[in-house]
Amino acid sequence: MLLGNEKALWLLFLIPAVLIPVCVWAFYQKGRMLKMFAAPEMLGKISAAVSIKKQILKAVLLIVAFASIVIALTEPKWNPRPKKIKRMGRDVCILLDTSRSMLAEDIKPSRLERSKIAISDLMEILSGDRIAIVTFAGNSTIKCPLTQDYAFARMALEEISTESTTRGGTLIGDAIRKAIDVVFDKGTTEFKDIILITDGEDQESFPAQAAEKAAEQGIRIIAIGLGDDDQGARIPITDDRGKKVFLTYNGKEVWSKVDGETLRQVAYATDGGKYLSVGPGTTLDLGQIYSMLIESAKKHQLESVTMMEYDEKFQIFLALGLVLIVCEMLTTERKKSV
Repeated sequence: MLLGNEKALWLLFLIPAVLIPVCVWAFYQKGRMLKMFAAPEMLGKISAAVSIKKQILKAVLLIVAFASIVIALTEPKWNPRPKKIKRMGRDVCILLDTSRSMLAEDIKPSRLERSKIAISDLMEILSGDRIAIVTFAGNSTIKCPLTQDYAFARMALEEISTESTTRGGTLIGDAIRKAIDVVFDKGTTEFKDIILITDGEDQESFPAQAAEKAAEQGIRIIAIGLGDDDQGARIPITDDRGKKVFLTYNGKEVWSKVDGETLRQVAYATDGGKYLSVGPGTTLDLGQIYSMLIESAKKHQLESVTMMEYDEKFQIFLALGLVLIVCEMLTTERKKSV
């Protein structure tokens, strides 16, 4: 037998802790009240007419009825049968830029934090697709391989920061090649998407050529450029005294702008690729992007999962509990008249 709600078993502790003491207290109070209001002669006649065994039986019926209802709440089920479930979906790899420029606050609370919120929202609506997360800056790191375990992917996402990669810089091309060579399966040349989230300031990693290689493998790239592509934004950091300052280079503050042209080349190098710009005052909604571009696209069968199917049997215990309650109500405390 399998229980669907094992926590309900804790309610059984109410029987020795509450129900039995209440029944004993009720017997005691009934006898005490009779002694207070009935004369000794009348008390003897009442005691002769009342069956102690039936009083105990009524209490037992209520306790067993309570236990039956608790067992029904545990959702008991048995008669297991194997059932194979086929899952359809696409393989989606998220390439998330974790370079220091993603700390810019032109998109609140920052480019990186807004990206993490959007990815978390995306995982709420995924239905069968496998997801992977790769962070990149000066090098690329697989934080979550392709999986349908969205809880694990969400845990990996929470730990991502600008410290997730060991080298500074922004090498978009290397991140794309990492997804092609390591993340995606080599067996198929369809049903694969890369969601690239970055400010696009690449440092000579040849991202357009990497995108062309992705296109040969049947991979589509959806590139999302974060930040202001006109003025740009400063990069906040913390100095040795814990004070917020802005990143400088050769005595001048560094302003990070979106390289939209590079990201367009990356996206449109793949069949069906798309470039989306998310600037200050606009919303990064990966759920909408998923619904428009990925959910409606062709899917393939992922691994089949064999699950055990059980017959629900809570009705038996619920019915037993109700019958026992009715029996308790119909049971009289009086002895049979002779």
